[in-house]
Amino acid sequence: MSTTKFSGAIDTAIERRLPISRLAHVVERVGLAMSGATCGTFVAAQLAKADDAFGSVAFIASMILFGIAGFYLGIDIPPNPFASRGRPVDPVELLSAVGTFLAAIAALTSVYAMVFDVLPPWLWEFVAGAWLPGVLMQIVAGWIGRLRLENGAIG
Repeated sequence: MSTTKFSGAIDTAIERRLPISRLAHVVERVGLAMSGATCGTFVAAQLAKADDAFGSVAFIASMILFGIAGFYLGIDIPPNPFASRGRPVDPVELLSAVGTFLAAIAALTSVYAMVFDVLPPWLWEFVAGAWLPGVLMQIVAGWIGRLRLENGAIG
């Protein structure tokens, strides 16, 4: 446990939350993880349909796991305790937002292509180019946000 004054306040606030509130937060996080798994499944299916090289079980499983991790970690970023440091935008929050947008647009594009059975040659490249950076941005943002909160680090 960190010895900073802020970290102690967070620990106390978390301990004071009602059990139903904690359960609601866990259910929310599981729902976000399932959304990430669904998006990963759609993207993997689209890429596998576009090119046989993406059809392996390992590739499909990795896309689903990246989706789970990205949406679980990167959507619910802890607030920056030092937000008033003169920055108009928290870089971690911006990283999470851009990552979520890229991952979601890749999933939406994949669903569109599957539903309407459209497969322009550039589509699978766009999906691959947006999905992986998007979920990686989410994972990194979630990881940094949690480390920042845990350590009481600035920025």
